[in-house]
Amino acid sequence: MSRTIVIVGGVAGGATAATRLRRLSEQDRIIVFERGPYLSFSNCSLPYYLSGAVRKIESLVQGSPESFASRYNIDARVQHEVLSIDRQRRQVEVRNRVDGTTFQQPYDALILSPGASPVVPPIPGIDQANVFTVRNVVDIGRLAEFVQARHPARVTVVGGGFIGIECAENLALAGHRVTVVEALPQILSQLDADMAPILHKVLLDRGIELHLSDKVTRFSQHEVILESGTAIETDAVVLAIGVRPETELAKGADLTIGPTGAIAVDANYRTSDPHIWAIGDAIELHSALLHKPCRLPLAGPAHKQARAVADHIHGRPTRRRGVIGSSIVQVFDYTAASTGLAERLLVDHSIPYESAEVIPKDRVGLMPGAEDLHFKLLFEVPTGRILGAQAVGRGEVAKRIDVVATVIKLGGTVDDLRELELCYAPPYGTAKDVVNIAGLVAGNLLEQTYRQVRKTQVRELVQQGDFILDVRERHEFERGHITTATNIPLSQLRRRIDEVPKNRSVYVHCRTGQRSYNAVRVLQNHGHANVFNIAGGFLGICLYEYFTDRVQGRKPIVTAYNFN
Repeated sequence: MSRTIVIVGGVAGGATAATRLRRLSEQDRIIVFERGPYLSFSNCSLPYYLSGAVRKIESLVQGSPESFASRYNIDARVQHEVLSIDRQRRQVEVRNRVDGTTFQQPYDALILSPGASPVVPPIPGIDQANVFTVRNVVDIGRLAEFVQARHPARVTVVGGGFIGIECAENLALAGHRVTVVEALPQILSQLDADMAPILHKVLLDRGIELHLSDKVTRFSQHEVILESGTAIETDAVVLAIGVRPETELAKGADLTIGPTGAIAVDANYRTSDPHIWAIGDAIELHSALLHKPCRLPLAGPAHKQARAVADHIHGRPTRRRGVIGSSIVQVFDYTAASTGLAERLLVDHSIPYESAEVIPKDRVGLMPGAEDLHFKLLFEVPTGRILGAQAVGRGEVAKRIDVVATVIKLGGTVDDLRELELCYAPPYGTAKDVVNIAGLVAGNLLEQTYRQVRKTQVRELVQQGDFILDVRERHEFERGHITTATNIPLSQLRRRIDEVPKNRSVYVHCRTGQRSYNAVRVLQNHGHANVFNIAGGFLGICLYEYFTDRVQGRKPIVTAYNFN
């Protein structure tokens, strides 16, 4: 029996649902209404058009009404906006945005995939400035046309999330002087406060000016005025301060809206109306780790939801386990990736946790291209259940976070990470992979075989006059060290053990944490009870301290920064 299935929105979720529906049935009539001029465009790729990484704007568009009709027998209509839903009559009111006419379209099943819209607050003077948002192909086309025609000397990006940082990077690569303004103390809130500073330095090194813990209070034609009183000269502004779910249609139809402000759906993505489903950035999801509603405006989950909805409409069971949130972003030659919960959420929800931070090489160190990989694992105490992970570096970041994401989805613990058998050859990894090493460190912490402090605590240790032991070799120490540190290289530690006090706490570090861990074991075996490893080592300390020292002009706790 033929049905009419109407889909509102023809980008990631809507287009995927439509094609999956067609693969499941040749009888149904499938209609897609997209209010914009393009179908199935790659919105995640939009910023890369600004630098020329995506050479043609047409390349961003992956489908057209003609291709949907010829390939899939799908009636896809652009420039058609759904205005309202009549649930009793099971029909939607649609306006043709080209000629202004309206009509009623009946449906047997309705899928809402309206997405999310950029947050544009009513900041004074916003109508005077050249302000742009980046949501679709039209938006990026307008911004690219402006910068190509006007050649602005300075561009200000307001917002340090995915879109903001990607736009800042690509505008800088195109030769523009870029400033990023972020109200939070860091960019990329999915990263912890001790991981983001690595990227703060990357942006500074690339000439991007960063204003953190500050927000825009007003605009003028050529200035952005911040709450701190700072006035930033600018010729264009990219607003990237977040998105809000598009729920107007759902609210107008009296569908249930969840506590997060997004459309509430059940395990099969069905709304409070049994004939209406919803997917994508507009819906509320279930956090598999927090066991509560959440929002996750990412393309990957939207595609999975689209397939599940099509299957459910055709009577196929779905098994929705909730989401954990995995993401990745390029920042010039660095990559930052995360999965699961960040530390802020663990604190907010009073979840007992510990973290293991390691900085091994992403492959065997003597191989060309070997890079430090900053890796942080968050796990539950005392169960060892993995709660999240983050990685930042110039090497192979993605596969490590993908491995941890898989283990989280399967309910794994740090013991599982220790035992994972992963591919090894010197050009690709190490015999004990990064995730194995993190699992080993986490296991040691759970077993309380040694203790640690974090790089975020080192400034306080210096100010308190605590005993800090640097076990790097002398030539490393002379290139830069903590101002109050005592240097006893690991190679000399056993014969100089009496120089380390037993009557006070000892905080040990090396460059990245491996040698200092061995030093901690030596000291413990010689009767030192209060010994702590400084996670992240001198490299981690320098990266954490550098940005704040530079922008605030505060006195460094190191004699010289060493990032090599």
